[in-house]
Amino acid sequence: MTVDIKVIRAGQMYRYYLRQTVVGDGRRPARTPLRVAQEQAGVPVGRWMGRGLAVLGLAPGEEVTEAQLRNLFGERGRHPYADRIEADRLAAGDSAKKAFKAGALGRRVTVTGVDFVFRPQPTIYLLWALGDEETRRVIEAAHERAIERVLEWIEDEVAVIRYGKDGIYRVRPPGGLVAARFRHYEARSGMPLLHDHLLLSVKGQRLDGKWGSIHSTALYENTVAASALYNELVAAEVCEALGLATEPRIVTPGRRPVMEIAGVPHELIRWTSQRSDQIAACLEEMEHEYVTAVDDDGELKFLPVVSDRARAKMNAMAARKTRPPKQKTRPLAQLRVWWKVSAILTSKVAADVITSLLEHARAAAAAIRARVAAVVDVALAAVDVTATVFVMNEGGRFHRRHLLAEARRHLALVLRGRRRDPGLDDRVVAAAISTHCLDISEPKTTIGLLADYRLYTARWDLADLPTRPRPPTPAPDPDRQPPADPGEPAALRPPGQDAGEWEIPRLPLQYDRAVLAGAVVREKLRATTTAAVRGRAYDVVAHQQAAMPEQLLAPPAAEAEHDDQEPEPGRQEAIDMTAVRALRESRTDVEALDLTADRLRRLQEVAAKMAEDSRVRADRHTAPADADVVRPVRPDDQQAHRPQEPGPHRGREAGH
Repeated sequence: MTVDIKVIRAGQMYRYYLRQTVVGDGRRPARTPLRVAQEQAGVPVGRWMGRGLAVLGLAPGEEVTEAQLRNLFGERGRHPYADRIEADRLAAGDSAKKAFKAGALGRRVTVTGVDFVFRPQPTIYLLWALGDEETRRVIEAAHERAIERVLEWIEDEVAVIRYGKDGIYRVRPPGGLVAARFRHYEARSGMPLLHDHLLLSVKGQRLDGKWGSIHSTALYENTVAASALYNELVAAEVCEALGLATEPRIVTPGRRPVMEIAGVPHELIRWTSQRSDQIAACLEEMEHEYVTAVDDDGELKFLPVVSDRARAKMNAMAARKTRPPKQKTRPLAQLRVWWKVSAILTSKVAADVITSLLEHARAAAAAIRARVAAVVDVALAAVDVTATVFVMNEGGRFHRRHLLAEARRHLALVLRGRRRDPGLDDRVVAAAISTHCLDISEPKTTIGLLADYRLYTARWDLADLPTRPRPPTPAPDPDRQPPADPGEPAALRPPGQDAGEWEIPRLPLQYDRAVLAGAVVREKLRATTTAAVRGRAYDVVAHQQAAMPEQLLAPPAAEAEHDDQEPEPGRQEAIDMTAVRALRESRTDVEALDLTADRLRRLQEVAAKMAEDSRVRADRHTAPADADVVRPVRPDDQQAHRPQEPGPHRGREAGH
């Protein structure tokens, strides 16, 4: 994710932000005024944002002062001009208690705000760091506009004020929210990392004029959807302004691809990932300790393989453990000169590529846009979105926000940096809910009655998909290498190797299963629609192929003299290979879809089983008349493209 969230509490946490975050993550000298400290650090002053500023007497883009920050975030949620209001009331003859109350925004709170950290994709901030001044200004403007759009979405669709007994009443803040934005230029390692801290106040005004507190849990729950929206918006803005395009890159095999600017070398991302390398090395050590840890009886404390959840927790621990001290901040002009020299000397990328990085990216974008059409089929997108969310969420149960986040990722994948129509993500979600989802909410609960918390599952059953194996728990030998497969005995540790120098066994990643689930459901839809559209290239959903893992990419077409051979008895291909081969001949920016014979047989078997399971499942939840209805899917013929080859980098800079 490129959007992080942390809670701001009055007291020590607020003082940390006032000492370091507001001055570019440097260390603010004692008794130094805020504006002077920001000038010394070479970072711009903070700016106010949000539709709720007018009620507080502030204006968008106005400079954030230290007194305003202290009142709103440090004094448990007071008016930014509380000092002036209190002085005026005292001068008018009010008591100290009444004057203090006049400067308050409702009840005093401990959690005074949340800190959203927005950072663009690595290829975007590399263009920002190594490009010319015009490129830098365009990217910063796109970054700011994307933050504004995400804040507007939070104000309109996410933020709620709870009030009444047990918070049974909920209302959107009609006047909007208030936030202070602070710009940073570098990571803790000194490498380029354009990012903004958005300190969002939890104070909001209700319809009756009273001040309440924003439900911070709702902000946490929608952080993934906010991150997907920000990624989509900033990439589209940058690509349109600079003539660029995005492409999917596989950072970790088995996980979803990451959309990056085409034409920016992987080696440059590796050049910025010093912190990522440190975290990865520490993580390998922790994973080895995890799979070999035993209790007093010699039994395994944990699983002999590392699950996704355990790895995520250990990754956060490794990031904290390897976190370096913050360096003294420097002016941006000085940083940009140093970054370019460092990239030329140490990144192993040719100097002419670095000095003309924008031109290389534009050339790659021209090739992509000439051969990859941006066609979004809402019905087929709804299939992929539902299948992915169904598989990726525990127990196959999910909320609307999960569908919305996945729909935004899907649109970013399909559109390749092009702008989309407003509300297209909501249309995909609506199609997914109405066609492929069952509402399994508990209507008796208060939370279950809310639209944002309706609980869904898929209408179809994917029980026959490859499952996540449950590994056995044999007692490990500390001198033996963890097994590559949970069902096989552990191999001896190679001589001279320490922990972290072999591959730690992990549970299979769910994203591969999610992609296969989408293919299975699409095949079922193809088999049940009219014969007029059977055999069309839409069978392989060409405009969604960049999301498919490489094991789904198909072999070369058979020779012409063998094309007319009849299939073996009892074996029918689940997908029309003529359409697949015709699609493969189109040859877009990468390779075309490739379905192996084993995968085709698997799809056929699973689809046949699903046809029966879905009828049984639908009979339990819907009227018999609607049980076997399958919505028609509009075929769209679009050129295919193969995934980008995996790069050597491990991801964007972690921590800053």
